[in-house]
Amino acid sequence: MKVTREEAAPREVVLNIELEPDDLESYLDRSYRRMVGRVQIPGFRPGKAPRVIVENHMGKEAMIRESLDFIAQQSIEKAIEEEELEAFGDPDIELLEINPPSFKATVSLEPVVDLGDFRGIRLEPEPVEVTEEQVFAVLEEMQRDAAPWEPVDRPVKFGDLVTMDVDGFIEGQQVADDKAVDFIPTEDNPTPFQGFSVYIEGLKKDQIHEFTLPIPEEYPDESAAGKECRFKVKVLEIKEKALASLDDEFAKGVGDGYDSLETLRSSILEDMTQRAENISQRAFQENSLQEVIKGATIEVSRLTTDREIDHLLEDQAQALKNRRTDMDTYLRNAGKTEEELREELRPSAQERVTRFLVLRRLAQEENLEVADEEIDAEIDSMTSGKSESADSLREVLSSENSRMSLSNAILSRKVVERLAEIVQGKVAEEESLTEEQIDEDDPASPDVAEEAGESDAEGEGPSDE
Repeated sequence: MKVTREEAAPREVVLNIELEPDDLESYLDRSYRRMVGRVQIPGFRPGKAPRVIVENHMGKEAMIRESLDFIAQQSIEKAIEEEELEAFGDPDIELLEINPPSFKATVSLEPVVDLGDFRGIRLEPEPVEVTEEQVFAVLEEMQRDAAPWEPVDRPVKFGDLVTMDVDGFIEGQQVADDKAVDFIPTEDNPTPFQGFSVYIEGLKKDQIHEFTLPIPEEYPDESAAGKECRFKVKVLEIKEKALASLDDEFAKGVGDGYDSLETLRSSILEDMTQRAENISQRAFQENSLQEVIKGATIEVSRLTTDREIDHLLEDQAQALKNRRTDMDTYLRNAGKTEEELREELRPSAQERVTRFLVLRRLAQEENLEVADEEIDAEIDSMTSGKSESADSLREVLSSENSRMSLSNAILSRKVVERLAEIVQGKVAEEESLTEEQIDEDDPASPDVAEEAGESDAEGEGPSDE
């Protein structure tokens, strides 16, 4: 096998690989074993024709094509090993010739990531405060949710439950014929189109009202988008919420454990505070990571970014499929080519690649790993409380790919948690405390410091813990 190497774009190497006749022997034998059982050759029972007969019958090029993917994979892996390259991801392969096979492989090299002085970053999370007004708003929402609907004899107000008949016409064609449908008009209710609720407000029972609304240009039904819809509605019934008093009796009706309104209020305050602290902590972790990214220097191949664009396109294609359309239709409606879309996605792909590389490098710097027991615990947590589907869900989560995904998610979580400690100076404080304790034990003894140094060097944990 002949291999020539040339440096290409940053963090990329191009390998030109040409197989010689002797290199093909094992591959041709493999092709023969794969083909002999399904090739019909006069005078031979299935699977019994000698290789030379099969090769003469099918042709050498057909034999090569039979194992071409395997030939490419094996020869490129061997070439990467011989050239002592640290490959990052699968190479981009171009077939140059069939007989003898030759390939051009663009190999993405391991990215270079320098995190800079990330240990010197100092940030603090935003303080969390839950006001009495916010707690009272939750109480009011609970009050409304628990209240029954009762008929009223007055015009429609926003927030009422209105039962009505609705007819809709587009260019004279009836598109809606709904009888006795329930509808809650609000200022921001976009159903069926923005502004519909405004025409319902103020109507009385048994009143009939006709009005026209424009249909948005981005409406999913392209045949209706941009046109107008003529509505005819008849109000059949109007109901409002019969609100109970916010008192101890109301609290007792919410659920077990609430014997007074104050108990319920305290519980709401505790839950809201916990949620706010979780949100604040996640935002703080993200801000910390973004600060590290700002100070990081990263060299990564364009091929790596291109592969991430491929993944983004796959995700977008799946999303379009879920909406019962396809990429060709989307591109045609958007008036752009696939290459233009790829370039639009490039910044997002670069951000995702950068984020992944920084998280991975931080994990390496801090010696963070994920044990099998941690993945098992995560699966236990995800399946707890799901008595009916627990076994099937556990089976799905226990697959190799799912466990790998869970491992990556757990590792990312551990990294950002560790980073949050670093940027708050908590890691440095722990180190200083350890040094002070050593000095207090025997401030004049150099042996103590030497022993401490040996302990740090041999320990399994990160050096800054």
